[in-house]
Amino acid sequence: MYNVSMRILNVKEDAEDVIQDSFVDAFKNLSSFRYESTFGSWLKRIVINKSINQLKQKKIALVPLDQHEYHLNEEIDPVITTLDIQKIKTSITMLPQGYRQIINLYLIEGYDHIEIGEILNISVSTSKSQYHRAKKKLIKIINTP
Repeated sequence: MYNVSMRILNVKEDAEDVIQDSFVDAFKNLSSFRYESTFGSWLKRIVINKSINQLKQKKIALVPLDQHEYHLNEEIDPVITTLDIQKIKTSITMLPQGYRQIINLYLIEGYDHIEIGEILNISVSTSKSQYHRAKKKLIKIINTP
């Protein structure tokens, strides 16, 4: 859960606070757990929501669509097959906060665009376009010597 929060917040102390608050809230509201999923996935959703709320309190948001530097019709460089995992992790941390959120939720946490839209309170098409732009920017960062 700590890693989930760290990928979103990128600040150790904030992630620790979110984890503590998430566990307290989860156990306070254990009666609302409906056994429709595992406890771990329910808690993970709480951690993600609290992490995103923490970002909103700090007024860090997704990059608005009209302020991005990439367009959907640009060609994507072919992905190099032998990428160093550490370089990818480092490159993800270099993404703007909104792009990093989308990449983490989609690629690492495994949420689909409908779920991401619900979590971030954005449309499915915004989630898809932000993911596309984040992926292009990530590839550009990775390919930069």
